[in-house]
Amino acid sequence: MAGASGGELAARVSQGGGLGFIAYGALSRSPDPPDHFSMDCLDQLRSEVDTARSLLQIDSNSSLPIGIGYLGWRLERPDVPAHDLLSVALNNNVRAVWLSFGAQLHSWIEFIRKSECKPGATKIIIQVNSVKEALVAVQDWKADVVVAQGIEAGGHGSGTAPPLLTLLSEILSTIPEDGPPILGAGGVVNGAQLASLIVLGASGAVLGTRFLLSPESLYSDSQRQALIAASTGSSIRTIAFDQARDTLGWPQGIDGRGLRNSTVDEFEAGINAEDLRRKYTEGVKAGDIDRIVTWAGASVGLLSRIQPAREIVEEIHKECVAHLQAVHSLLD
Repeated sequence: MAGASGGELAARVSQGGGLGFIAYGALSRSPDPPDHFSMDCLDQLRSEVDTARSLLQIDSNSSLPIGIGYLGWRLERPDVPAHDLLSVALNNNVRAVWLSFGAQLHSWIEFIRKSECKPGATKIIIQVNSVKEALVAVQDWKADVVVAQGIEAGGHGSGTAPPLLTLLSEILSTIPEDGPPILGAGGVVNGAQLASLIVLGASGAVLGTRFLLSPESLYSDSQRQALIAASTGSSIRTIAFDQARDTLGWPQGIDGRGLRNSTVDEFEAGINAEDLRRKYTEGVKAGDIDRIVTWAGASVGLLSRIQPAREIVEEIHKECVAHLQAVHSLLD
């Protein structure tokens, strides 16, 4: 959730009983974050971690019950001090580091393992879009947790990923029973969907779009209202927004799911890249929701209200338990 999840959202999710994440990559409230590194990025990441620590009232010597997510391809850029960025997580004793979308994830895992305060102190979470990727994460990288991201997911993911239920079933049937926990991600917004994943064999789920509607997210009010107004089918997988924002460093095959607007329409109509970027920049300055990106998963049509993040976690847990109990009652 780059550009959406900072220290406040991460802390409130964790207070509700989940594990909240700060998403390094774009911590700005701007829908058009810079595609280059500056020392401000490092300082801002530290600041977001400090915010989470303060809200959770955790002293600096204790484990901080949040995680930090890193985009591998951004860490791999020559102008980025990757070890310094990863050390923000390690020096703050965060509970977990999430890695995705990179050609050198193994090197970042090796750095974390060598640098953490004690072996296994920092759980490594790897996001995957295929069984092949899951096997590498488990067998080669010894990931502590694997996230299976289906095609329904909002934001970036593989344009050829299977639907979540198919991907999750394939991974669960391939990974040994004594393997790491497998979480499902992609289009999950409520407790009923979480319960279905648990019945399938998952250890839990990852939610993104649902938390964009929390006041703690970095999304603007206009973006939240756009999510509420969206219907099923409003989100689309496209590279239009990456073209418009000139964020083109993603690995091959990766695109993003967001709400369709004029940026997508004109990209599909063949507008030249220069004009697309100019109009997008003008849209950012004007706060034009018909131009800027609003990332959203395939279940966006199920969302209808703004809720505090902690309340969302508690509601999802309650719904999940109720659905699992209902299923259990069928066996009596």
